[in-house]
Amino acid sequence: MLDQYQNQLTRMLESEQYGEAKGLLRFLLNCQGEEKRHYEEWTNLLSWLDVAFPGYGDSNDSIHMDSAEPDGDEESLRREALSSGEHDEAYVQQVLYIMQHHPVADQQILALERAAYLNHPSVDETIITWLTRTDLHPALQFKALQSLKKRGVTGAIRLDRLGELVDLEIEATPLSMDEFPPVVTRVVERVESVTEVQEASMPHFARELWKECLQCLYGTTAYSRLLSDDDETVDCYSAALHQVLELSLYGRVDDDDVRETYGITDALRFRYEQACRSLRQIAQLKLDGDGG
Repeated sequence: MLDQYQNQLTRMLESEQYGEAKGLLRFLLNCQGEEKRHYEEWTNLLSWLDVAFPGYGDSNDSIHMDSAEPDGDEESLRREALSSGEHDEAYVQQVLYIMQHHPVADQQILALERAAYLNHPSVDETIITWLTRTDLHPALQFKALQSLKKRGVTGAIRLDRLGELVDLEIEATPLSMDEFPPVVTRVVERVESVTEVQEASMPHFARELWKECLQCLYGTTAYSRLLSDDDETVDCYSAALHQVLELSLYGRVDDDDVRETYGITDALRFRYEQACRSLRQIAQLKLDGDGG
């Protein structure tokens, strides 16, 4: 049950449902019998949400487990909430310090979201320096690129991503799944169509896992191979995503069955195994990060 709540909390943060996230955190803090470190993380995250997003959820502490669209233009409301008022030097430095040094990745991501709308001359340079000179998880690198794009920063930046040195144009960074090339959707929709007959929740987990993979793969050689956008590429990456999904959920997978389902012939075996290695590397990074 705890894993279900943790996953729900992550989805709320990723979809910027900060009020609902606050409500869920308050609920979790009232639960008994969990490990001390969980309560510390939840307390820290709730404190940061209260500071960064004071207008979200203050008048309603109930938990809404289903998503709800806010009234009005969401982006305008969010930008207004994030950028309202002038922030003093101490506040700006607090946001940047959390971004760079907080041990909880969710809080670093929230700080990046806040930093995207801070009106201060040192923010761009601080994010770029931290991004290029620190050994960061590739998903956190991607979030930093998104923050820079939101701030209007342009130009090339060189990063070490999954062991590769890559040059990326900041302004080309996708801000949502819709901004990725169409092949990205083709892959996940293929896996969703296969897994929905196995278990009702699997398509959701497939989409979440694919989103995480894309954030890590972006700009790498494996991402370039994906952009070939032919039927064989879709077959290989869909089968690899399915394999890693089952390994992540159940700890086992019938590889012969996966290859048969997605039409991975002997001629495609090498490309399929390349895709599997890339996605398994990302899944392992996630496990290592959770363990840490």
